Amino acid sequence: MNAVNPLLEIPQYGQSVWMDNLSRNLIASGELQRLISTRGICGITSNPAIFEKAIAGNAIYDADIIAGAKAGLSVTQIYESLVFQDIQDACDIFRPIYDSSQGLDGYVSLEVAPELAGDTEGTVREALRYHQAIDRPNVMIKIPGTPAGLAAVEQVIAAGISVNITLLFSVQSYVDTAWAFIRGLETRVAKGEPIDRIASVASFFLSRIDSKVDKLLEAKGGEAAQQLLGKTAIANAKVAYERFQEILQDPRWQALAAQGAKVQRLLWASTSTKNPQYSDVMYVEELVGANTVNTLPPETIEACADHCEISDHLRSGFDQAEKVLTQVDALGIDLDQVMAELLDEGIQKFVDPFTSLMRSLGDKVAQLTPA
Repeated sequence: MNAVNPLLEIPQYGQSVWMDNLSRNLIASGELQRLISTRGICGITSNPAIFEKAIAGNAIYDADIIAGAKAGLSVTQIYESLVFQDIQDACDIFRPIYDSSQGLDGYVSLEVAPELAGDTEGTVREALRYHQAIDRPNVMIKIPGTPAGLAAVEQVIAAGISVNITLLFSVQSYVDTAWAFIRGLETRVAKGEPIDRIASVASFFLSRIDSKVDKLLEAKGGEAAQQLLGKTAIANAKVAYERFQEILQDPRWQALAAQGAKVQRLLWASTSTKNPQYSDVMYVEELVGANTVNTLPPETIEACADHCEISDHLRSGFDQAEKVLTQVDALGIDLDQVMAELLDEGIQKFVDPFTSLMRSLGDKVAQLTPA
């Protein structure tokens, strides 16, 4: 064990550590506050899969489920009452961090219903409703980076709401996200509305890319393919970070920054290593750098606290990163197709647990409130 917790070194490089997990147990037990104090966690993200795991089969929610059912709420309304309460309570715990960082950190992310990934109007409507219902300045509404989602992002940012754009895989999807954010801010400026308290992160996924590309590389066989195993996701992230640096120099962004706009940070997501042959902290150590967030599941937080070696890797190796992607392409692996498939799969990985949760919640309502 390191004498100094490596997680606590990360902020000196300009990166914030958030956690990818939320449940009522985490809040009620004091564990969330402990993680803030001892692990330096300064934000938290949720998604339908996380809430399914938190709510299904967990007695801590039963009293509220019974109360909701007796009040005549629908299963969807009961779900929202449970989730909104958890989000509000987490926002309150993180509020001192939000205040002390002038709105840079201290955010809690809540995703709109995943079946809206192709529905711009529905996403905007739900984002506005969620934001109003939760009524906390440090809530971030999570919207997937689909074409319909990015059209919604622009409108939601223009409405003055902080947004976490999720399920970004390709470099182009990140670039499109950055410009949706910029256009949303420009709309506010044109109306004379303030932009200095709007925050956004672009959640760029990692381990899922390596899991998928590695299978394709193994199918190709040969030494060239072998040398590329486990390298695509980090290379892809570095190229996205290079594009991010370029956008920061663009006159349109510079004009917004002069009006007090906050940088839309790149957030590294899907950071638990899926292949046991790889380091369990590879998606932390290789991607520490300024104006970024790394959102870690609990097991990766503890692994990093134990044995991360922290330095500013992110600002170096751009040429090598571009070379890795070129070499993968030269082997006949179409990364654009891979990223498109990952986006579709990612949406389904949110739809399925959400559907399952609503079904199990309906069953629980029937079980707890028999006729």
